[in-house]
Parts: sequence; structure tokens; C-alpha cells
Amino acid sequence: MSATDVEPRALSAHELTELQGRVEGRVVTASDLDYEDVRKIWNGMIKRRPAAIVLCSGSPDVIAALHFARSRRLPLSIRSGGHNVSGSALCEGGLVIDLGRMKGMQVDPKGQTAVAQPGLRWGEFDRECQAAGLATTAGIVTDTGLAGLTVGGGIGWLMRKHALTCDNLTGADVVTAGGQLLHASADENDDLFWGIRGGGGNFGIVTSFEFNLHALGPMVMAGFVLHPARIGRDALRFYRDFAASAPPEVTTIVTLRRAPPLPSIPKELHGEPVVSLGACFAGSVDAGERALAPLKRFGPPLLDLIHARPYLELQATFDASVPSGLLYYWKSAYTGPWTDAAIDTLVEHGWQFRAPASYTIAFQMGGAVQAIDEDASAFGGRNAAHAVNINCAAANDGDAEHDTEWTRRFFDALQPHSTGGTYVNFISDEDRVKDVYGREKLARLVALKDRYDPDNVFRLNQNIKPSIR
Repeated sequence: MSATDVEPRALSAHELTELQGRVEGRVVTASDLDYEDVRKIWNGMIKRRPAAIVLCSGSPDVIAALHFARSRRLPLSIRSGGHNVSGSALCEGGLVIDLGRMKGMQVDPKGQTAVAQPGLRWGEFDRECQAAGLATTAGIVTDTGLAGLTVGGGIGWLMRKHALTCDNLTGADVVTAGGQLLHASADENDDLFWGIRGGGGNFGIVTSFEFNLHALGPMVMAGFVLHPARIGRDALRFYRDFAASAPPEVTTIVTLRRAPPLPSIPKELHGEPVVSLGACFAGSVDAGERALAPLKRFGPPLLDLIHARPYLELQATFDASVPSGLLYYWKSAYTGPWTDAAIDTLVEHGWQFRAPASYTIAFQMGGAVQAIDEDASAFGGRNAAHAVNINCAAANDGDAEHDTEWTRRFFDALQPHSTGGTYVNFISDEDRVKDVYGREKLARLVALKDRYDPDNVFRLNQNIKPSIR
């Protein structure tokens, strides 16, 4: 099967019987009553209907399903958490290799390591690790899949202290396009190990991850302060100065949005345009209280939600405001340190959306992320100061159309302040591999693709195309 000869189509009863006979997990098709529920992914904008979904029980199922798809020249997609905004977990008229039932996990408290299967969501992973007082850099929404976030890089609350998720990956079992199960690490298939740390799903299907963990929690000093949008410029200029001098234990996240109707937010603030300045201190609560004190003093804020809280509670903070099923569309860019002109652009465009749940979020980079050499892994963009992600999050088609255009206008206006790069996990529907990796790194990735997937079997992603196709 190559990139040009796949054929979206329905599968015959004979083919489905053969497929089910090859795997231990269940094969789900449109004739099953639960097909629509099984098919759904986080982004309600994605409507693709696969011919079959294989609910894999382990690596043998993954290999069998892969061989079946290739022998039938079917489109192929891989789903773990199904949380990627591009909807790459679903293919039209093809086969989905669904890893969501593969949730095995083992934590070694003494060695501070974990082995985890790809069906885990970050909320599940975090709970197991926190039972031993451990954590690693994870996503900021508990429903996010562990696998997709890791192979794309992995930014989150702990990254300025403990680097990216993929930087904490020490090994992985990978099913290649040819159906081989390989182990990838610094000592074994090191080129593949380099590629799966930031290169997305271009080189194989990871069926097991090995992570380094770090002592953290159960309590951390973390949370948010809210300021009215009318003082947005002053709030962001203050934030810029605070972030520039913050120690690596501090990671900050800025959100421009309407205050969501959450129990922690007074009703009189619900729907009000606000600047949310969020922070987490990856260390002791006492040290965190001192480090985050300036955030609590400035303003004063409309609402101060920075306090000692369980790390697991912090990790779930964004869950309610990004529910499954909304119509999501994202545009994203890395920026340098924010100039006054960049802040003016953020404030001018930040609240021009229509849907109540739409928002813009900016992650502070630097610290341990930047301390690692750019060539250490496939991940691109370590020198960025911020990762800015503009989000349409609409409940109906009218708001989705309006806010999709808003994201595009905002993105265009932000370009003078962009590094030209972007985070691969934040891309909706564009081909931006050159922006993600840059010319030199992309050439290395193409050579890796030529070796491990010359037929471009794994192409429903930010696709790194082999040179021979």
C-alpha cells in the first residue's frame, strides 16, 4: 500500500469475518448499534466514517490490523485518545486501529519510572503516578491521550522544570509500517527513538512507552488570577515582566476568554471578558507561594485562585471548558518574547469571537525546554518564548463559521510577532511540516521516513512524505 493507491470503501461480510478472525479485540462497523459512539472523537467538527474500527487488545492486534489494511489497500488511521484537533484519528472509508483499550501501566516508585500503554489518558496516568508522589510533564486536559501528546512533543505545566513529555521518554515499543515490533531507545534503534520524540505518528505505532518520573505533589502552589479585559494591555505587560524573571520551576499559561460558568468563579463574572494568568510551581508549596506572590498582588485581580491545591486538581482545571463534541478549529504560532506591539495584537483580537467557549491560550516556553539541544529530538521550536493557540470552540455551525474566520484573522495579525514555527499538536487542517521542523530537521525526518515508512502508510498526520514517493 502506498500513498497513492488506497481505496476508501465498504468492507464485505467475508472481509469483516476474516478481520475479526485475525484479532482478539472487537471489530466495530456501521452495522453495530454502538458504531456512532465508538466513532466519535473529541472534535465534533470531524465527521469521517471509517469502514471498520479495530479495538485492539495488544500489539498482536495492532500488527494484524495493519497487515489487513495494507493487503486490502485501505486508508489507515491510528487512534489512542482521539483528542487531536485535526481529527487524524479517523479515516474515511478505511480502517481505524484503535488503541484505547490498551491501558496497562506500571509505576516503579523507587526507580521513578513508568511503563504505560497508548490507550491511557493523561488523567489516568497522573492518578497512578501521584499515588507514589510522582509525575512527568503531561497535557493540561485529563482526557488528552498519552500517546498523541508524547509523540508530538508534549507541553504542559511542568515543562519549564522537567522539559517536554517526549524529553522524559526513555524507550518505546513501536510497530513499524512493515509490521515489525521494534524497541526504540538511546541504545537501540536510536534513529527511530529520535523521530518519535516530536515527529508525530509518521514512523510507526507506539504500543508501549517508558517514562522518567519526578517527585511532585500531592500539593502544588498553582492556579489562576483573573483580570478584566479592559486592562488587558497592563495585565499582559506585567505578565511579560513576571514571566521573564520567573525561575524554571514556574510555568505560566495565559488565557484570553470569557470567564466560564464554573463553580470556582462567581456568577457575576460568568461570560465577562477576562485575562487569565495561570501558573504552577514545580516544587515545594512554600517556595511556590513566594515565587507566585507577585501574580497575586498585581491589580488587584478580579479573582485570585492561586493557592495550594492537589496536582490532580490542577490537571483537571481546563476540562469543563473544553468538552468533547464542540466544533473546534485551531490556529497556532510560536512567538518570541512579547513586545508592546505583540501585546497590542493580542488585546485587539483576543475577544472578537462569538461562541462563549472560544478562547486564546499561550504557553510559556523556555527553562528546561530550551536547555535541551534543538537536535536532541525531532521536536521543533525549543527557542520560542510562547506557544500561542487561537481556539474556535463552538456549539453550532453559525458560531463555528464566525470563529473559524476569527482564528484566521487573529493568526494573520500575529505573524509579525511569530518565529515562523508552530507546535505540531496544535494544527487543525493545514500542511505545516516545514514550519514545525525547519529545513534541516525536516530533511533528516524525510530520510527517517524513507527507512521506516517508504510507502507513507502512516500519513494521516502532519505528514512527513518519503522522498521516494
